[in-house]
Amino acid sequence: MPPTSTPTVRQRRLGAELRKLREAAGISTQDASSRLGVNRTRIPNIEAGRFRISPDRVRTLAQIYGCTDTELTEALAGIAQERNNQWWESYRPLLPPGFLDVTELEHHATALRMFVMVHIPGLLQTAEHARAVFESSLLSLPADEVELRAIHRMRRQEILTLRRNPPEYTAIIHEAALHIQFGGPKVTRGQLNHLLDMSERDSISIHVIPFEAQGFAGPGQPILYADGPVRQLDTVQLDSFHGPTFIDSTADLADYRALLDKMEALSLPQSKTRDLIHAIAQQL
Repeated sequence: MPPTSTPTVRQRRLGAELRKLREAAGISTQDASSRLGVNRTRIPNIEAGRFRISPDRVRTLAQIYGCTDTELTEALAGIAQERNNQWWESYRPLLPPGFLDVTELEHHATALRMFVMVHIPGLLQTAEHARAVFESSLLSLPADEVELRAIHRMRRQEILTLRRNPPEYTAIIHEAALHIQFGGPKVTRGQLNHLLDMSERDSISIHVIPFEAQGFAGPGQPILYADGPVRQLDTVQLDSFHGPTFIDSTADLADYRALLDKMEALSLPQSKTRDLIHAIAQQL
């Protein structure tokens, strides 16, 4: 398989997990290459995500490394088997790589939990709201790029609206985000009504942290927790002005699970959340 000059986060994650297994076994890259029957540079390139690897070779490496966790091995083999011609690849020359990495993460997640304080979660935005958000960017995007990003965001939402078995999606939204009028009152009212509609879906749970909540956990940074097919492959994605950051260390994942649990405990139950959203929409 030819080398990949710009591996995706998911390709790098596969390589990183294989590196963890190799290091836990105390096997050098040269020894692993020899046992696999490949050039000595192949293993470092696989671990960096620069070279793809077949599912069968993933299983062979797992055996070489003495991995007895069959579920993890098969999950890694599943990543190796994934097609690289998904719909978002057509956006690769047009959008920053981070947009596509987040799309890929959402697409493969078995469940998603999101916290936001200022913006409505992207997977729950209307097209009008999304355009208003992109228009407010410091980048001063031209109209055609605003439209491109909004269309891409709407495509991302298909995992919740069109998939036969959508992932469980939990959104924890601070009340502040419901009052910020991106696009003006009419767009905001439409966005809030859309949240109410989406909250009626069986796979979607929306919880609002009210202003009256006593205390607040965390710095207010947007957090996306994506469940993998096994716990070892969970991923946290954080938003920043410079693009998304992806976190997958065991200790950090546990910390973010605990943080999101605290935030959810501060939030209103779904019925009271709907009442609050409806009341804010009626005031506009």
